[in-house]
Amino acid sequence: MTTLLITGATIIDGVADKPLTDSAILIDGGRIKAIGHREALDVAPHVRTLDLAGKFVIPGLMNANVHLLVNASLETLLRFEGRYEALIEEAAQVALKAGMTTVFDTWGPRRALINVRDRIESGETVGSRIRCAGNIIGFDGPFSPDFFGKAAEIASSWFVDRVNAAWVENSGRHLMWMTPEQVGAEVSRYIERGIDFVKYGATEHGAMAAGAFLQFSERTQQAIVEAGRAAGRTVQAHSTTVEGLRMSIEAGCDLITHCNMTGPVPIPVETLDLFERTQCGAVIFPVTEAGLAHVKGAVSDLEWTMWSAGDKNARRLIGSGAPILLGNDGGVFAKELLREPWLKATWNGMPEQEALGRLATGHFAWLRAMEEKGMPAMDLLHAATRNIARAYKLDTDLGTLEVGKIADMVVLDKDPLEAADHYRSIHAVIKGGVSVDLDALPERPLLTAELAPPLEEEANFKRFLVHGTRLPGCPSCISGGH
Repeated sequence: MTTLLITGATIIDGVADKPLTDSAILIDGGRIKAIGHREALDVAPHVRTLDLAGKFVIPGLMNANVHLLVNASLETLLRFEGRYEALIEEAAQVALKAGMTTVFDTWGPRRALINVRDRIESGETVGSRIRCAGNIIGFDGPFSPDFFGKAAEIASSWFVDRVNAAWVENSGRHLMWMTPEQVGAEVSRYIERGIDFVKYGATEHGAMAAGAFLQFSERTQQAIVEAGRAAGRTVQAHSTTVEGLRMSIEAGCDLITHCNMTGPVPIPVETLDLFERTQCGAVIFPVTEAGLAHVKGAVSDLEWTMWSAGDKNARRLIGSGAPILLGNDGGVFAKELLREPWLKATWNGMPEQEALGRLATGHFAWLRAMEEKGMPAMDLLHAATRNIARAYKLDTDLGTLEVGKIADMVVLDKDPLEAADHYRSIHAVIKGGVSVDLDALPERPLLTAELAPPLEEEANFKRFLVHGTRLPGCPSCISGGH
């Protein structure tokens, strides 16, 4: 690794209350060797110097909750069967191009994620640094009622089982029948397969009751946390109710995913106090005002009450004393999926500028949403960097610009402390002391590639029923839809 001297920029290191001006950063061996006035640094002759006058340098952005293979639809998993690692690698490069030098994948196919993680770590391929949980403990695979159960009615049982097994292995819904001790033993076995942290379902994923059912008892949740601790792993929970949230914090979780989403019921004051006392990380799913307007007009009244409560929770969490973490379920969606009319009637159908769940841009929408809700500018930076590193116990190496830490940083054209939208003004990304060739990413576009041009036959294709005016007849039998 080469030595690099960065000069001229305003440095927002994530430690000091104010930016550092008239300072330089010396990088050696992929880590920060020194920060200070240029004249005071011990710099060898002919060191490569990067003059960033007028720019702003911040720590590499992080994302506490992504899904590098979120597009787990039947069409995608059939089309790319045997190439899931290529999709994950593409997504890791999309994340890196968007300024995220480290991402935490909280649900996906364990072996494929680990293989890509290790190739990036060794330098064999480029991409955002990956830490992964594999499956969510207690959930079944993509082709189950927990996610996309309809696929099991269409695809062969051979393919359905093959896909579900790639995600679940020994960590699925069958654990709900077991004693706490048995569940803890199964979690320990799953950890031995190489995952970086543990994520479990405190509540179900909406398959039966919109997320209201508790997935595991308090004793079982404690057994899962203890199994993770014994193996030196952080533990987090998926929670969608106020009781699930309380139980997860009391079980000793390090962070809770989308903790502001508690159904139609706001988080009680005593649970907000519990966040502050334990310093459990609060991964929030905020939506911009424009995004909320779309959701209100697109979803059912039941769903809207949940989003409305989630918005109130996000605002209250800002002043609660809980460490707030940026996370957005970010993933790469296939272009053909984004064209589907039904998608617009979901939270993933928000206009692109507001869409929280996009891997390439959703973190920018997150920052603007939290700015709109009153989160101070420096706290926004901490939520996207330092707080995540601390929650995952990686702050010795990551999260701030300090001597001895890995040299991950983002160079911005505009001051992020002036406006959250300025995080979009990425000038350069440096990961491990090496400048990233942003124009080259992703190297092998798959889901990000343009759709194939129309077939010759499509010009002559006549639909049996066209979109628009319905034909006379029973409306439940003839919808006129696709």
